[in-house]
Amino acid sequence: MNDNALNHLHVEPTIHHEMKGDEGSLVTMKGFSLWYGASQALFDVEMELEKGLVTALIGPSGCGKSTLLRSYNRMNDLIDGLRVEGSIIFDGQEIFHPDVDVIGLRKRMGMVFQKPNPFPMSIAENVAYPLKVDGVRDRKLIADTVERALKSSALWDEVKDRLNQSALGLSGGQQQRLCIARAIAADPDVLLMDEPCSALDPVATAKIEELIDELSGRYTIVIVTHNMQQAARVSHNTAFMYLGRLVEYGETSAMFTVPRADRTKEYVTGRFG
Repeated sequence: MNDNALNHLHVEPTIHHEMKGDEGSLVTMKGFSLWYGASQALFDVEMELEKGLVTALIGPSGCGKSTLLRSYNRMNDLIDGLRVEGSIIFDGQEIFHPDVDVIGLRKRMGMVFQKPNPFPMSIAENVAYPLKVDGVRDRKLIADTVERALKSSALWDEVKDRLNQSALGLSGGQQQRLCIARAIAADPDVLLMDEPCSALDPVATAKIEELIDELSGRYTIVIVTHNMQQAARVSHNTAFMYLGRLVEYGETSAMFTVPRADRTKEYVTGRFG
């Protein structure tokens, strides 16, 4: 039986999330579906991202986690044959409205990828890059922003004496924190993280998880992870995806102890995935 057939069998309806944060929703998906050509990747997703909290997206490989994440800042627009239905409302505005400035949208939603991707330039130039692209030339503002972003990413003390050295000389974990600093430098509202620890060792992973905890509150964070223990450690809310559908979305503590959907229980207890 193929995945398209499975999408119409044995998948529990979405369990809607009750808002637990104090500041309400920053991003709302309503009936959101997405196709790559004739292949449907997301099915009628409805969920809200709570402002200032960390939301983890979990589920088996190919379930739509990264597709969902990249929908928030319209990174999927770069793929030929893309078609969407439904809506994503960010800070009161429909992001697929024809008048939306997509570049401006992406500045407000910083992206951290699975593999660290520092640019082949100095540490300081990496962090300053978003400002220079925006035409900022004030050296003091740039220097202050570089320091602020590196401190926010818990990297300043490790690199403050070698800011003019190549970023490619940093360790993998340092490179990933540098990429987070680069995203922070653009002063986003949201940080989107697509398996940011999958290429890192346990020590570097622990530092990134500590950093996520420190950044929560200042930013609304969405993290895709295959590691359920990581999701349990770093997130306030968890969304379980299966075959392109949102099966369950709720407080992380409840999702991992008393999941309400059978499919979620099977996944978090290791029966499949």
